[in-house]
Amino acid sequence: MTALPGETPGTVGTDTPQDAVSPPEAGAEGPEHAEAPDASDAPDAPDASDAPDPSDAPDAPDASGGGEPSGTPADADDDARGDAEDGAAADGAPAEAAPAAELSEAQAELAAQRELRERIEKRKAEKAAPIAAGTGLSGTAADLLAAVRAVESGEKAGTAFFDRPAATPASRRPAPAAAQPPRAPAPEAVPAARTATPEVLDAVRAVLTEGGAPEALARPAVGALGEQAPELLRTDPWQLLSVPGVRPEQADGFARALLGADCGPDDGRRTAALVGWLLERAALQGHTALDAQTVRAALAERAVGDPDAAVRDAVEEGVALVFQEDDEPAADDVGAAASDGEADEAGDADVAREPVQVLLGLDRYALAEESLADGLARLVNACEKAADWAEAAAAAPGPSAAELIRTTAAAGLVAHSGGEAARAEPAALIAAARGLGLRALGATHSEDGRRRLAAATGDPDTAVTLSGLLSGAQGPGRDEDGALALDLLVVLDAPQLDVEGAAVLVEALADGARLVLSGDPGVLGSAGAGRVFADVLASHACPQVVSRTPDPGPIGELVSGIGIGELNQVDAPGKEVVIVPVRDAGEAVHRTVQLVADSVPRAFGIPAEETQVITVGHGGAAGTRALNEALKQRLNPGPGRFGGFDPGDRVVHVPAPGRAVPGVVLSADAEGLRLDCGGVPVVVPQERVESSVRHGWALSAHQAAGMRWPAAVVVLPGDAAQGLSRPWVYTAFGRGERHLSVVHGVDQALPHAVAQVPAQERTTRLRPLLEALPTPDAAS
Repeated sequence: MTALPGETPGTVGTDTPQDAVSPPEAGAEGPEHAEAPDASDAPDAPDASDAPDPSDAPDAPDASGGGEPSGTPADADDDARGDAEDGAAADGAPAEAAPAAELSEAQAELAAQRELRERIEKRKAEKAAPIAAGTGLSGTAADLLAAVRAVESGEKAGTAFFDRPAATPASRRPAPAAAQPPRAPAPEAVPAARTATPEVLDAVRAVLTEGGAPEALARPAVGALGEQAPELLRTDPWQLLSVPGVRPEQADGFARALLGADCGPDDGRRTAALVGWLLERAALQGHTALDAQTVRAALAERAVGDPDAAVRDAVEEGVALVFQEDDEPAADDVGAAASDGEADEAGDADVAREPVQVLLGLDRYALAEESLADGLARLVNACEKAADWAEAAAAAPGPSAAELIRTTAAAGLVAHSGGEAARAEPAALIAAARGLGLRALGATHSEDGRRRLAAATGDPDTAVTLSGLLSGAQGPGRDEDGALALDLLVVLDAPQLDVEGAAVLVEALADGARLVLSGDPGVLGSAGAGRVFADVLASHACPQVVSRTPDPGPIGELVSGIGIGELNQVDAPGKEVVIVPVRDAGEAVHRTVQLVADSVPRAFGIPAEETQVITVGHGGAAGTRALNEALKQRLNPGPGRFGGFDPGDRVVHVPAPGRAVPGVVLSADAEGLRLDCGGVPVVVPQERVESSVRHGWALSAHQAAGMRWPAAVVVLPGDAAQGLSRPWVYTAFGRGERHLSVVHGVDQALPHAVAQVPAQERTTRLRPLLEALPTPDAAS
């Protein structure tokens, strides 16, 4: 690796990492996530650097009313879910198993276990028939499931659930030919947040003030609880935990102020809210479920006297659903003893332990995983298996592309994996399918990915973004049954699919349609809950095609090595990779600004607006906030007259959690802040500017996933070491097409992270659900 003229070259060693930064223990929480504040606070969190980036969620007022926390690389309190990550680190710490029940309580405990086993067996029986999946759900999730079944049965058209006129109801047919015309492109207006009448807001403010909570929480409370927020907060103050940014100790103080002596740590309202809060926090870290023992341990840390009873009550109240891992023994001996009434002192310890491994989850993720598993099985089983695409495969530009075409011809679901160069293979598949007269389309995570795919296929009509496809703003529209008018859909950037988005997407595909999930397994996972692509690969539920196309050049060689845990020194004669050593965070900021504004444009002819800075976290002396402030002062100084922004500012717009859309400020008026997001005009309402728009010269790696720039500057200050992992480094280093500069201040922590801090598993249910479903075409 070489340095730019006038800069000191550095080296990246591959020696055995020092012990100063030890890897996370198996089964323990990962290091503090630099993109999610205090990630260790989440129960049983995955590796911090692989956790979803809460920065992609809108801001919310800090419930404590305090100032911004001091900077560390893990300080990502830039957003609502970031605030939700604060709290005691002990929340997710494993605890010792609950003590054995007293002999006088043995019969009650046995009865509870017998009831638990009956519920588990009932759910297993229900899951055997896909149509019955999710029948234990309630509330909004049950309504969604009813809507899905109404469409499948032909009782209602799918368009009845969209904001446009419904077509004549008809039963779903495999790959219907009729299609609605695509919608004309129009400026994208960001939907306004849930509105509330002034009377409701005033009532919520009154309750919050009475309980000693900030009035600024009124609007978020109405957004979370609806018009009934005043009554709910007064009768159940712990409902305040459903507001992003509120922590249990704050909700406890609020409850004490409203209820006085009538509340306590074992109040059923409190324990139910805590269970929901723990599961929501776990979802922020990518989990769709948590082990019941982890939840009980976290409840005990929150002064709940009987965590077992609290979990049972939460399940009975519908706050959480309970699931059994199929590969765990079912403790038949305990059940027999219970039925015979044989409980003695020697068996007390066995009675107190959980008879099986049990997972707890929220109904929204349970519905999404079950619906997604059933939908994927439907695609696998419903498509034509004897399609002859041999001629198209023979004309493919390479052997991997030919293999992908042949595999897709014989399967309804295919998983394709590879690096950046392998994206040419899905493009070749789309072109081949369209050449055969099929309605084929590619969907990407970002607008940048859409442009790159369109360039690869040579046809802009072949590429859309996932959000544009599902909203109807892009793509072919819906057929008369409400399904997407497609025969083949190729989803690139598949690792960025969260389980809820994937469930919606699969449900929108007609019977007989083919789906190809394509992506790089080495990158950071989705910002939302789940690990869809990884679970599909691990379940072997469909044929898999692994690309043999290597990423070219020094950057490709460097990133490929990182993917297998090796940080190699590469030969970069054209200065494609440059290491810039720094001593502290202040120097890191200075050298970053110098690289973006002077060195990279001078040496490579890449202007500052085409260079992206990527760093580990939002807070700290060299986080995104500090870097964006310094870069704005140098590249586009101004008073920030539009809510802190000026025309020409580079920004990132976060319309929804998990979506980070780069753009440039154009102007502002009464309607809001006007942005140009990759050629798409966007208007952000004034009330949402502060929460959903940030400066974007510097991004986190999660925000940058799925996008590439001509040049990337990756900033690694000394305090960023704990936020590094192999997926983080792999993702960040792979964002530059022509040039990569690494502002390096973490010493041996970088090779240590690459070699010894792989992605941690997220707790999900999709893999066993896929393995249990009948998939005759599954690869062994």
